[in-house]
Amino acid sequence: MRIAVLGAGAWGTALAIAFAPRHQVRLWAREAELSAALHAERVNRQFLPDCPLPDALEVSDDFEAVVADAELVLVATPIVGLRPSLERLARCRDNVSVLWACKGFEAGSGLLPHQVAAEACPGFARVGALSGPSFAREVALGLPSAVTLAANDAAFAADFAARLHSPLLRIYAHDDLIGVEVGGAVKNVMAIATGVCDGLGLGMNSRAALITRGLAEITRLAVALGAREQSMLGLAGIGDLILTCTGALSRNRQVGLKLAEGKPLQTILDELGHVAEGVPTAREVRTLSRKLGVEMPITEAVCALLYDGEAAGDVVGRLLERSPKVEFPG
Repeated sequence: MRIAVLGAGAWGTALAIAFAPRHQVRLWAREAELSAALHAERVNRQFLPDCPLPDALEVSDDFEAVVADAELVLVATPIVGLRPSLERLARCRDNVSVLWACKGFEAGSGLLPHQVAAEACPGFARVGALSGPSFAREVALGLPSAVTLAANDAAFAADFAARLHSPLLRIYAHDDLIGVEVGGAVKNVMAIATGVCDGLGLGMNSRAALITRGLAEITRLAVALGAREQSMLGLAGIGDLILTCTGALSRNRQVGLKLAEGKPLQTILDELGHVAEGVPTAREVRTLSRKLGVEMPITEAVCALLYDGEAAGDVVGRLLERSPKVEFPG
């Protein structure tokens, strides 16, 4: 299959590396300098310095040339780049199959990726999300991983999951697009909270409780948006949540650890050098949950740290002082 991967960050590069042995893959880099470096050095030194590019993988900064004859376009930019990428694609291609690998709610609009796609390329019928527990470096190194390909069109999801599936990158089809997107977005907020918990030295019991209650929070929001509760028990739900909350490669967890040290948010982001999607997503989730009347105390606590100037100890204390609840009401 001819695949165009848009975005030469860590995740886009990793997916291009993973698919290149079995498909004809072109990787689009937005900056001409990065494209030239990838072409000449055959490695992404900024994001994946120990993961060489396969010889067959083509790299270019010519957007139109990369997508010209692609059978599948895979958008692997941060969520902020999804809309401009799809709008540009719609100007030069007609109804090509599209997947996105970004996770989050669009800043400002609060839209999920499939809602952004509906506005940016309304004529595209075969679209979906690729999500799940998958650190880019491990995928690029060929370590076994499993992810979900979700679309409202179940036949499309099954078809492309089968075509992209490999022993080292197992891909499961799913038809609950909302559930998969919400799980992938909100787990980043919970990872920030877990990083704070660990940074304050609250112990493994607290971490387990926080992740579990975080899953309950994600599930409430997902169901309110029309998702199936069962979807939160899958790869893009609890699977991605566990990885992002506990893995050392998690950028959002790193944000939480540094917040616990009392570092200012902008300093943390500057030091990180990568996009931490949980930071802008937390604000959108708080706005949406309040609008829908969905109780999300962990998200509220993360936003208090990120945007309201509160100290980590004070926020955690307020969470611990909440009145006892019934775990499964009704």
